[in-house]
Amino acid sequence: MNLEQLILQFQKKDAKAFETLYNMYSDSIHGVVYNIVRDSAISDEVVQDVFLKAWSNAESYSQKKGRFFTWVLNIARNAAIDKIRSKAFKTSKQNLDVDFFVDIIAGNTNLENQTDAIGIKKFVSQLGEKCKLIIEFLYFKGYTQKEVAESLEIPIGTVKTRNRSCIQKLRDIVL
Repeated sequence: MNLEQLILQFQKKDAKAFETLYNMYSDSIHGVVYNIVRDSAISDEVVQDVFLKAWSNAESYSQKKGRFFTWVLNIARNAAIDKIRSKAFKTSKQNLDVDFFVDIIAGNTNLENQTDAIGIKKFVSQLGEKCKLIIEFLYFKGYTQKEVAESLEIPIGTVKTRNRSCIQKLRDIVL
């Protein structure tokens, strides 16, 4: 069964299609979510929520608007950002153990492998430095456009324009 048929079955609430798509994409989604929340258990939870949300809203996916993976990735990115902004998450991270930080530093190479499970790094590396920076902040680190503007000390309008043009360049490379 090709991907298009699989997605149609998924939209018709076929459990086998759900399982197949989950197996295809869960590792990549987990890598992106983990890069934002920095906690494996929470990442697992968010990934589960993401696929349930995709399942519940499957009829809202349209192939005309983009690839299925991109649609799920956007759901995941938004869910991860919502999670780190939640009061419960902030409260749980107030008194962190030193081991938490050691694990982040030690696990950096593993994280990069998880994030690159879909092979996106090779495409991003073909972009200019400004594009690499914008995409890394927005999509791999989970920053908002406002946070990127503040971090890079550039106007938010510039961030939005660069993001739009960089994503278009990335689309041109991938497609």
